[in-house]
Amino acid sequence: MTISEFLSHLRSKEIKLWIEDDNLCYRAPVGALTSAVAAELAKRKTEILEVLRAPSVVTLPISRTSRDQKLPLSFAQQRLWFLDQFEPGPFYNIAKAMRLNGPLNMEALQKSLDAILSRHEILRTNIAVMDGNPTQVITESRSIKLSVIDLSQWSNRDHQAEMHRLVNAEARRPFNLSSDLMLRVTLLHLGENDHVLLLVMHHIASDAWSMGILYRELSALYQAFSTGKPCRLAELPIQYADFAIWQRQWLQGEVFEKQFSYWKRQLSGIPVLELPTDRPRPAVQTFPGGRQSLVLSKNLSNALKALSRKEGVTFFMTLLAAFQTLLHRYTGQEDIAVGSPIANRTRSEIEGLIGFFVNTLVLRTDLSGNPNFRELLARVRKVALGAYEHQDLPFEKIVEELKPERDLSHNPLFQIMFSLQNVPRQSVELPDLTLRAVDVTFGTAKFDLTLFMIEEAGSLTASLAYNTDLFNDATISRMLGHFQVLLQGIVANPDRRLSDLPILSQAEKQRLLVEWNNTKRDYPQD
Repeated sequence: MTISEFLSHLRSKEIKLWIEDDNLCYRAPVGALTSAVAAELAKRKTEILEVLRAPSVVTLPISRTSRDQKLPLSFAQQRLWFLDQFEPGPFYNIAKAMRLNGPLNMEALQKSLDAILSRHEILRTNIAVMDGNPTQVITESRSIKLSVIDLSQWSNRDHQAEMHRLVNAEARRPFNLSSDLMLRVTLLHLGENDHVLLLVMHHIASDAWSMGILYRELSALYQAFSTGKPCRLAELPIQYADFAIWQRQWLQGEVFEKQFSYWKRQLSGIPVLELPTDRPRPAVQTFPGGRQSLVLSKNLSNALKALSRKEGVTFFMTLLAAFQTLLHRYTGQEDIAVGSPIANRTRSEIEGLIGFFVNTLVLRTDLSGNPNFRELLARVRKVALGAYEHQDLPFEKIVEELKPERDLSHNPLFQIMFSLQNVPRQSVELPDLTLRAVDVTFGTAKFDLTLFMIEEAGSLTASLAYNTDLFNDATISRMLGHFQVLLQGIVANPDRRLSDLPILSQAEKQRLLVEWNNTKRDYPQD
């Protein structure tokens, strides 16, 4: 989690920060300052003080605008709409499923979903082409269709299999951006007090942060409607269409030039990462995907955090440097660029909005000169801080302005993604119901590789999503093992040069150096 994302997280909890006599002060509502948040505040004190002391940037306020005009798409929406026109599919669906055990109040659930649909215009916004340009069309509020599928007559074993089949099929069903609501809800009825609730949104109207908002509001509204008590959700100051108009007005002139000049310098001459694949790359990019995960030990995770603190970098920067080292070792290239998502909720007006705000930063690191890992950390820190400072320019706008040579076989500017997921997961809490997550499998991959580092309850998991048209399962399993060995080597001796850091397991060393090197032969001695 970057410092800007952490500050946005604090604002969403109504935790106020300020400087008084050179000391960091805060005020928090009852229950907002959990032990985890307090610990993060203490750990990031220096970073927070730097941000608060920095001269503020004067920006246009985001205000409500008239709906009696053509409403443009945001830059991010426009690119996603174009991709959907080029190849419609489920690639940008966001889905979450929950098993509900207990008496479900169907009327309260329906009213809660209708209230969320009424509250967030973006969920009832379609895209129409007017005068050759895609335009947001906001439809009237209405009741959302709650599709109920009855599996109660199936045997327990059969309905489990059918449940997973239906959840995955519904999660992968494409949206029609010109006519559908951007929230789809399905309820599987497994028994009298046993249901599965599936929520699916399209990325053009949502992101990971938005899913947390959806959970939070669904919890509050369901509790209110099921108990007959009032629900006092704070009024939304603006809607997503207001943000889209503001973004296009603000990112002009001096603001645009300052942002773009940085990215033009940073990404000039960026190379394609030639990662070895098991099969030739198709001429046109394909998207079938798989995913494998490896849980790392708590000792390793704690050692990586200790190294981060000692070197004055974030946990994200340390893991990014390690991943770029692995890519360097696999490719032999010294110019390594990966994409990384950032919440981009730097304005208080948009923190409570469902919508597509997340941005992608291209983090390009110079690994030349065979530095040691400590030296690489300093380079990565500089790259990351520069990217955060210029995060307001959408990736889509950068691609549009840079006009990189396009190749339909891969994404522009980068082919590998990296993400650290260490924000506490939002969960739905519904009275009288016990909830647990149900896995949703898409079977797609937007990039060649995406490494998710997931930190939860003190545990760190490396999860690698991959394009199955490029990589075999065994290759990905081996790559995760190499990454684990590399991380262990880094914490053991961060002063080792990148070429000297280990990546092979003991079993691989035995196979390569002993078993496959057993070439002794008898030959004539005369």
